[in-house]
Amino acid sequence: MADTQYTPRMRKLYDDVVRQKILEQFGYANPMEVPRIEKVVLNMGIGESTADSKKAQKAADDLSLIAGQKAVVTRARKSIAGFKVREAMPLGAKVTLRKAHMYEFLDRMINIALPRVRDFRGLNPKSFDGRGNFAMGIKEHIVFPEIDYDKVDEIWGMDVIVCTTAKTDDEARALLREFNFPFRQ
Repeated sequence: MADTQYTPRMRKLYDDVVRQKILEQFGYANPMEVPRIEKVVLNMGIGESTADSKKAQKAADDLSLIAGQKAVVTRARKSIAGFKVREAMPLGAKVTLRKAHMYEFLDRMINIALPRVRDFRGLNPKSFDGRGNFAMGIKEHIVFPEIDYDKVDEIWGMDVIVCTTAKTDDEARALLREFNFPFRQ
C-alpha cells in the first residue's frame, strides 16, 4: 500500500495559486508572511434548550455531521434568572476545525451550502473584526448536504468564524476572495 497522503482541494488551491497571488498583491519579502486560514469555528446556540435539554445534544449531533468531527455541547457558566438559565445547563454546540477537516468544510460551504441558501446575495465584505477574522451566520443548518431534510424536526441557525493569520482586514478579505468566498460587490 502506497504512502500517499490525501490533500484537500482547497489546500492545493492555496499552495498552487492563492499563496503566489497574495505574495505579489501585498509584496511580502518572505513567503511565510503570506496569510493563511488557521481554523474555522462552528457554533450553534440553541435558546430553546432551556425548556428541553435534549435539543442541545441533537444540535451537537447535527453539527458533528456537518463538520465531520465530533462537536461538544456548550454549557452555561452561570445562572441567569431572567433567561431561565441555570449553571451547567446545555445551551448549544460548537466545533473547531483545523487542517484537512477545515479545508473540506470550507469547500462544501462555498460550493454546495451557500448556493442553496434562499435569497443569497453574497457575504458581507465588512464582517471582519479588525484583526483578519471573518464571521458569518447561516439561518438554516439544513443547507448542508450531510443533513437529511426529512429527519430534521427543527431548523437551527449557526455561526461560522474563519480565523486567519492576516494582520489586517484587507489582507484577510483578499485571501478569502482568492478562496472564492462569494462577497457582495
